[in-house]
Amino acid sequence: MNLWTASPSFAAEPPAALAEVFAMGTDGAAPGFVLAHLTPGARVLWVQDRLSRREGGRPYLPGLTGLLGGPLELLHLEVPRAVDVLWALEQALGCAALSAVVGEVWGEPAALDLTATKRLALRAERGGGRAWLLRRAAAPALSAARERWRVAAMPSPPAPDDPHAPGEALWRATRFRSRRGALGEWLARRDPVQRGIAFLRPGDGWEALGAQAARPDRRSA
Repeated sequence: MNLWTASPSFAAEPPAALAEVFAMGTDGAAPGFVLAHLTPGARVLWVQDRLSRREGGRPYLPGLTGLLGGPLELLHLEVPRAVDVLWALEQALGCAALSAVVGEVWGEPAALDLTATKRLALRAERGGGRAWLLRRAAAPALSAARERWRVAAMPSPPAPDDPHAPGEALWRATRFRSRRGALGEWLARRDPVQRGIAFLRPGDGWEALGAQAARPDRRSA
């Protein structure tokens, strides 16, 4: 039995114009979760403020293309402040050639308030674009983001060809605000067949996958 078929599919939901993802650490779990929503061949503008780049590192293109299972066109931009990230995202949302824009902001800057997120959401909705705000070292405050997530890494299952090596990336994803769908917690992974995210709720076989991965020599994905 494929345990992932037991979970509700998000494929029928229209893309959120603006989604906010709160990282539970400085690892690659939250960026991986964001990119896993895209399809191979996507064109993405990735904007980081200086602290985000210093603490979390730059997006690594070979790793991102490996996650997507296909090519990815990535334009990276580093700017000094959160207000510069917001300006760049707002301008980029007017570009039809981009599949998505991602902005990484460190901490809780005053510039990233309800008004700023509302401007981004409306801009994305008018232009048909998709924007992600990736938040590190921050707690949720007032926001006009259409959906909001908390994402953390989970231990990966063994690789198919090497039981001592980590396999696919798994994430613990909690959607705590949404204007369009259910709230809750899921185990998430990249679905290589459907080219998107697959979700598994606790109780739908999560425990079996957890037992498979919970060995002392497993590493987090």
